[in-house]
Amino acid sequence: MKTMITVEQLSQRAQNLHDRAAEFASLDLQQLNYKPGPDSWSILECLEHLNRYSRYYNPALAKAIAANPASNPTPSINYSWLGKKSLDMVRPENMKKHKTVKHMNPNNSHLGLNTIQEFLQHQHQLLHLLHAAIGSDLNKKAIPVEFFKLLKLRIGETLEFVIVHQERHLQQALRVKEQVVRQAAA
Repeated sequence: MKTMITVEQLSQRAQNLHDRAAEFASLDLQQLNYKPGPDSWSILECLEHLNRYSRYYNPALAKAIAANPASNPTPSINYSWLGKKSLDMVRPENMKKHKTVKHMNPNNSHLGLNTIQEFLQHQHQLLHLLHAAIGSDLNKKAIPVEFFKLLKLRIGETLEFVIVHQERHLQQALRVKEQVVRQAAA
């Protein structure tokens, strides 16, 4: 199945994520660590969850992009069954909660402002990866899935997965921020 999603569109979305996350730096540490409930994540926990994924996927993408140049790059992404399923699971519109694998779950972590800085650094890396991906074979199955490395995603669908997953959790963090701001105003 072909889609009209291009690397340029993904780059714009990644830049938007960077810019929205930078806004969290205006909050103090207590606000950033506010949890709406015991099993809910704070703003920093949402970002730390994404940092944990970026620590895996950014290097895996860098390696795959470098190893798979395309002689005739395609502007759009083809999706495998696994890629479509993975994207559907993490789309922000999909409000169904999913259990996070233990090592990716930051619940009750002690986090500081460096969590935001790390997220922003990962976004810079992702923007560079997206630029490099323009000349690579986006449809090469080359990225092992983090929690089950025998399964592989295509380069393009992995780039989109990372961004869609970030959009999901950034929206979650923004909902927490709304609660924090309402409480501060009360």
